[in-house]
Amino acid sequence: MKLNEIRVPKSATVKSRKRRGQGASSGIGGAAGRGHKGQKALSGGKVRRGFEGGQMPLIRRLPKRGFTNLNTFRYEVVNIADIVERELGGEITPEALRAAGLVRKSDTKVKILGEGEIQKALNIKAHAFSRSAKNKIVNAGGTAEEL
Repeated sequence: MKLNEIRVPKSATVKSRKRRGQGASSGIGGAAGRGHKGQKALSGGKVRRGFEGGQMPLIRRLPKRGFTNLNTFRYEVVNIADIVERELGGEITPEALRAAGLVRKSDTKVKILGEGEIQKALNIKAHAFSRSAKNKIVNAGGTAEEL
């Protein structure tokens, strides 16, 4: 490669910004691309989000129902069948379930549900258990400890 053969790539050249309102020869003079008159053509001419020109806004026309309780929390649920399928053994904690890919987030609470059958004794620690899950774990000779 020779110095006289080197070319600047097209992506390296930056296009200069349009200088609006700098006369007719600038290509975007006069009203500077804002159209003629009207609220948005004037300086300071902004309308707030959701404003519909004085018409009753959509957000106020639609009915509101219910509310969101900010004090609720959702469990990430794991079935016994999933634990048996992954052949997890020893002490099963939320961290172990996360490592096995059964729980997505590390900071959420985990609830074990009773779908599936269990043969071997497992020691499972979780934040909550369904009644059927607890019965199946205990009947198989394991322990279900709530955190």
